[in-house]
Amino acid sequence: MCTRTTSAVIAAGLLLATLTACGGNSTESKPSSPPSLTAEQRASVNAATGLPDTTPEQEAAFVAALDSIDKDIAHGKADKAAGRGRSQCQTIHNWPDDMEKQVDLAAQRFTSPTHPEGRTPETAAKINAAAHAHLCPAF
Repeated sequence: MCTRTTSAVIAAGLLLATLTACGGNSTESKPSSPPSLTAEQRASVNAATGLPDTTPEQEAAFVAALDSIDKDIAHGKADKAAGRGRSQCQTIHNWPDDMEKQVDLAAQRFTSPTHPEGRTPETAAKINAAAHAHLCPAF
């Protein structure tokens, strides 16, 4: 895991250095906006960090899957649930062979007002499977 984390940090650093180099040597006093990432650069960052670049359709399918498990998981906050789902994908990416860790972190991550302590392992396993299926199937 240390090697994977180090590789991700190096990749992100190289990408930042590349993007910084694109700024040029302008002597203007106004700040320049950061350059946009190309699809290839975004894919590289996503592969290194484990955070997927999702579409609105993928996020809607994920929230629908959560609602089919229990409407209280997303509790009407689709954007928040999708963000937690992307974070769960990072967990899947970082611990691909540790299902227990994935489920444990899903249980902690998907809290709600009626479940402030988190979810049961059974529910968390379903959440993990939904994130994997809808948001990061490549992991």
